[in-house]
Amino acid sequence: MCGLSGEIRFDGERPDLAAVERMSDRLAPRGPDGQGIWSRGAVALAHRRLKIIDLSERGAQPMTDARHEVTGVFNGCIYNYAELRAELQALGHRFLSTSDTEVVLNAYRQWGTACVDRFLGMFAFALVEHRTGRLILGRDRLGIKPLYLTRSAGRLRFASSLPALLAGGDVDTTLDPVAVHQYLSWHATVAAPHTIVAGVRKLPPATVRIVEPDGTCRDRRYWQPSYTRRAEHAGMSPSEWRDAVLDALRTAVSRRMVADVPVGVLLSGGLDSSLIVALLADEGQRDLATFSVGFESEGGDEGDEFRYSDLIAREFATDHHQLLVPSERVSTALDAAVAAMSEPMMSHDVVAFHLLSEQVAQNVKVVQSGQGADEVFAGYHWYPRLASAAREEEPDRYAETFFDRSHADLAAMLQPHMLAPDDVSDRFVREHMAAPGAETALDAALRLDTHVMLVDDPVKRVDNMTMDWGLEARVPFLDHELVELAAACPPELKLADGGKGVLKDAGRKLLPREVVDRPKGYFPVPAITHMAGPVLERVREALNAPEARRRGLFQDAYVAGLLAAPDRHRTRRGANALWQVALLEIWLQTHGI
Repeated sequence: MCGLSGEIRFDGERPDLAAVERMSDRLAPRGPDGQGIWSRGAVALAHRRLKIIDLSERGAQPMTDARHEVTGVFNGCIYNYAELRAELQALGHRFLSTSDTEVVLNAYRQWGTACVDRFLGMFAFALVEHRTGRLILGRDRLGIKPLYLTRSAGRLRFASSLPALLAGGDVDTTLDPVAVHQYLSWHATVAAPHTIVAGVRKLPPATVRIVEPDGTCRDRRYWQPSYTRRAEHAGMSPSEWRDAVLDALRTAVSRRMVADVPVGVLLSGGLDSSLIVALLADEGQRDLATFSVGFESEGGDEGDEFRYSDLIAREFATDHHQLLVPSERVSTALDAAVAAMSEPMMSHDVVAFHLLSEQVAQNVKVVQSGQGADEVFAGYHWYPRLASAAREEEPDRYAETFFDRSHADLAAMLQPHMLAPDDVSDRFVREHMAAPGAETALDAALRLDTHVMLVDDPVKRVDNMTMDWGLEARVPFLDHELVELAAACPPELKLADGGKGVLKDAGRKLLPREVVDRPKGYFPVPAITHMAGPVLERVREALNAPEARRRGLFQDAYVAGLLAAPDRHRTRRGANALWQVALLEIWLQTHGI
């Protein structure tokens, strides 16, 4: 929930409150229920509120603790806030609200930066110590909630989105060659701390950053599960693993019902979202609101999977809502989705999520969503190939399987000044996979996908598209205790049954077989896949615009070749190469870069 922003000065000047207000205004869709700004000394904080827990004004932010020692702004939800509140009260802390934000403030007062180790949830926060002027920034373990930063010699600004920082002004908007390289190599993913803009960075997941009044910083990375087999799981049978996973998922889903408003589910009809619905029904939820989206068919490709979502809705008697989007709406909806992106994202389901979120937000403020299961439980079709490699060969196999293109391909696409000096994307993968704590080749790949690729692709996508409509999405498959359990699970149990084997076994205890055993589905948007009429027109317009020509990012001959055959050029992973290039340019133009 919510959007936060702020500034800390290191040069003896007061914060630029007008800039902080501009950042906050840009975050208004994330928090339509309230706003606030606070300043003391060298620091200013601003907040846009989406009321989920403690709907009274006592939950307003920025918030100061009862003893006036810490002021903070918070985005997200601490699912175990009630238990922590009781523990803190027993230790002598006083509370003026029933909000989880006040729990964060008092937890920091009690335990310092170690408070994050006790939080179960998704969060980004900024806290100011009144006595020292120190700023504390924190982000949840799996980066579900974003936090962007821009720094100059005299100040640091931070916000829940990159466009909010741009609204504050005075940002270096030159393109980052490392980020461009990653974007074009990894299906539009850019790993923290980089963003496509050289002057903006993002706080990595599972990180607390302490910013001193003189501008010096230090980071504490507080969580990284081991992708190894552990003694406490020795001797567990496949059925015991199935039951352990199901119990952990049940807990994760139950935690994410914590709210003072109703909670719905985004129901695609696939295994993951269907399991969420089934577990909630099993817990006694009645008339659960569920939501599905589909698109018109194009080029012989079906655009919806309603037969499966309808089946689950009937099976568990949900209050089901179905949205069918005509193809002509895709091109008009595209611009709104791009405007909502903190960073350029090329996956087709961005548009689907944005359109669906608009409709869902008219009914509920909170939904659970099935993102993350494929990375956590090895559900994608390429994982068996990755698992068959020797541990030392895994970086090469990963690049062959996952990368959109090679460094040599990029040299033929990009203008020379935009090409990174070496293969930075490949080097990143090699360094990540060489780190200790991953036992097998598959363990190394899943660790990379879960803690890097997942964070800055589907997780970011869901947050951006839902929060643009004041809708909070919760992702139980990224419950950190479930992720820890999955990391320890033997690879063969995850790879079984065509992928996600242990999860499918769990699903067979609760779901119709035709849902568990169906072919893997995706959010299909055929109008984009096949560059249908209005979408292609929008692409041509962006790539031929004066801004694109001045930017000189891509070689002219390469772009001309793409436009001459819009549906022919594919990346190694089968994505439309024209779409990947055009989406980046559309995003840059949309955000005035």
